[in-house]
Amino acid sequence: MKTIRIIIERNEDGFWGYAENEKAIVGGGDTVQECKQDILDCIETLKDLNTASKPAFLEKEYGLVYKFDTASLLSYYKGIFSNSALERITGINQKQIQHYASGHRNPRAEQRLKIENALHNLGRELLAVEL
Repeated sequence: MKTIRIIIERNEDGFWGYAENEKAIVGGGDTVQECKQDILDCIETLKDLNTASKPAFLEKEYGLVYKFDTASLLSYYKGIFSNSALERITGINQKQIQHYASGHRNPRAEQRLKIENALHNLGRELLAVEL
């Protein structure tokens, strides 16, 4: 199965997304959800092209993976994770997290990995919960 990596970035107008490893896949919106939906709509439009113009990946199984820059991810989840909650699960100081969220500073690779791993660990923990 082919993995299509969708890069989502925040700009002054909202969010912009594009495929890192496929041509012609783009989308945008005021929110991340709108941007993701626009990407899916773009892919549906590509499916309607004639066979000669249709991208080859559409003929096989594929999956989408969304890659965020740190500021966009923190902005997207701002209403769900407070800076103190992120500090607890990542071990990164709240002030530093705020700098990353505002875009005033870009985290080093090890800090980005720390945030990513903490969120993945939380996700795995939540998947194991039964009520």
